[in-house]
Amino acid sequence: MASDLVRFSVAMPEDLLMDFDAYVARRGLARNRSEVVRDLVRDALVKDECALPGAEVMGTLTIVFNHHASDIQEKLNAIQHDHYANIISSTHVHLDQDNCLEVIIMRGEGVAVQKIADKILGTKGVKNGGVVVTAVDPRV
Repeated sequence: MASDLVRFSVAMPEDLLMDFDAYVARRGLARNRSEVVRDLVRDALVKDECALPGAEVMGTLTIVFNHHASDIQEKLNAIQHDHYANIISSTHVHLDQDNCLEVIIMRGEGVAVQKIADKILGTKGVKNGGVVVTAVDPRV
């Protein structure tokens, strides 16, 4: 459903605007300030919607870990099996002799998905990682 465009103005410090213009330029030739502002607003609204109680989300958790760390693979598998209803799939990639990358796809209530991600990220031996969620049926 397309809606009419509405113009509004935004005041900001000149140095912030210069940084924003550089960001817009890095996003590609087809982008302009208005398109990037719309993208940022949509992203913020979806992120906010995902945090609402009862919000249904899909998410990916990407982690890097040393597979030699004390029984880490067993711990990660146990957490995923404990939450099998939320874990859709996972992909395991061998980065080098010691390190692995795993991408875990999850679905469920936003709060539950974040708690599972936090549990995995907090597992001893996980070096780093991050979670990205989006609303299953975003209103924006």
